[in-house]
Amino acid sequence: MPPRPGSLRTGQTAVVFVNRRNGNDAAGYAEAATAMEALAAEQPGYRGIDSVRDADGAGITVSWWADEAAAVAWRNEARHAATRARGRADWYDCYEVAVATVTRSYSWTRR
Repeated sequence: MPPRPGSLRTGQTAVVFVNRRNGNDAAGYAEAATAMEALAAEQPGYRGIDSVRDADGAGITVSWWADEAAAVAWRNEARHAATRARGRADWYDCYEVAVATVTRSYSWTRR
């Protein structure tokens, strides 16, 4: 995904969600994903999201937060917690989450 001008991430907290979808209930998943992206954008400390998925259902989503406290608050948000539970029950075969603080960030864009 191409970098966006002004999107340098040094000091931000990255929540990296690596997952494999099972293919069930694609419409319900898409609706929930759209709702969670909108809800995340309303949270204090939200800085953005990047997401990719391949044809076999493997995906990586990185949500960006001002700091660890903002990322933890997002994890604890009730609607997000309910959607995570539904994801485990209905949409994912497996996932892994990693949380990291960005120590260096730079970008390049062909002009």
